[in-house]
Amino acid sequence: MSPVNNSINYIEFPLTKNPETKYFFEKVFGWEFTDWGPKYLSFTGAGVEGGFNGEDDAVITAPGVLVVLYASDLPQKLEDIINAGGKVIKPIYEFPGGKRFHFLDPNGNELAIWSE
Repeated sequence: MSPVNNSINYIEFPLTKNPETKYFFEKVFGWEFTDWGPKYLSFTGAGVEGGFNGEDDAVITAPGVLVVLYASDLPQKLEDIINAGGKVIKPIYEFPGGKRFHFLDPNGNELAIWSE
């Protein structure tokens, strides 16, 4: 598929914990990873391609860019996050359009998951 003009083409997160990051996102979301050395991972299966970059000794700051993922079963996804070692920082709450929660991945990146 060719890149679409003026669209998000790739998302890149800071990386501080390579194996933990792969484990977490494979277990919770089923993403697949390609290692490009010890400090860079690319991923597929997220609806948009992206990577985790540790080349510049990334410093994690929150919230930074908030990436919001979608899950049809929000309570189950919350449980998956916890069981994979993620940290829920905002429990499920309502917002216009549905419900969501926020969590930290193994690197300390804040993400959110929503559902109708």
